[in-house]
Order: sequence, then structure tokens, then C-alpha cells
Amino acid sequence: MPQEYSGILMMVILFAVMYFMMIRPQKKKDKEIKSMRDNLSIGDEVITIGGIHGKVVKVNDEIITLEMAHAKQRVEFSKWAIGSVAKKGKDNKAEIKDAVEETEEPKEEE
Repeated sequence: MPQEYSGILMMVILFAVMYFMMIRPQKKKDKEIKSMRDNLSIGDEVITIGGIHGKVVKVNDEIITLEMAHAKQRVEFSKWAIGSVAKKGKDNKAEIKDAVEETEEPKEEE
């Protein structure tokens, strides 16, 4: 009887070790990345998963607009494409207001 239980006990221990060594840390890392992407704001300097560096100028639900340093090019990326935040932006309201006004499309007059 004890040998039957020892095999089952070893499998349970193996699964427990796998959970605490592999699955749990990965879930924690995924949660941190999701939190980082949800907390992106205008002015943050980010690096995409493809290695592109840029400054966030517009944030929507699923789309981020980045401004590249060279020639002030603007490119849209999906939020999941942001790999890391290099530097958090300042809370400079005037700079944010200017960036928002530049990204908005001009309104047509009737």
C-alpha cells in the first residue's frame, strides 16, 4: 500500500514544484506587463517589442501613437506591442495639451 501512495505523492510534489517554479512567476510577470501597458500616459518614452524607441503622444483603448526622434515622425502601434517604458513622462500639463491638440484632426466648419 505505501508504495502506491508514494508514486501519487511524487507526482503531486512534481506538479507543485512546476507550479511554483514556472507557472506562478510567469503569471506574475504577465500581470506586471499588463499593468504597465494600462498605465501608459502621454509623455512616456517607450520601447516597442521590435526595438523602436519613441515618445507617447496619444493613447486610446488599443492604439498608442508614438513620436520618433528623427523628423518628428508619428506611428501608431497596438498596446500589446509596447515592450517597456524607458522613462516616465513629466506631468507637464501645457506640454500634454499641445501634444493632444496636434494629434486631433482639424474640425471642418459648416
